[in-house]
Amino acid sequence: MAGRGFVQDKEFLEEVIDIKRVSKKTKGGDQMGFTALVVIGNKKGTVGTGLAKSRDVVSAIKKAMRYAHRNKVDLNTSENTIAHEVEAKYGGSHVLIKPAPEGSGLIAGGAVRTVLELAGVKDASAKMLGSGNKTSSVRCTIKALQKLKA
Repeated sequence: MAGRGFVQDKEFLEEVIDIKRVSKKTKGGDQMGFTALVVIGNKKGTVGTGLAKSRDVVSAIKKAMRYAHRNKVDLNTSENTIAHEVEAKYGGSHVLIKPAPEGSGLIAGGAVRTVLELAGVKDASAKMLGSGNKTSSVRCTIKALQKLKA
């Protein structure tokens, strides 16, 4: 991949959130493919997400990783928790993230938990309302974290 302008940062942890098999009907029959949802983070306040499609799983994951590195955002996290309560909506998803006392850990489930872990948040409480779609949940969580003030 070195020739295509993509250098993988060793400081970023990568997590595959979801892989789905997709197909489309064509005149010649079904065209099968895969989508991969990936989240990357350095546990120091930088997190990114990528969603990609390809004919095979490995290519879809590699593409999603490339997109995630392109779509990194820096967040304002204060030490182990977040500074204040944040809320965001994205599509049908709605997330509410609250700071928690030190030592209480992450109280969140699914894709929201993974995004918070990779962002470096150690103590927080999150509730996913509305849609449970993983793609919307990830994007909604990142949108909420971008609302954090220093």
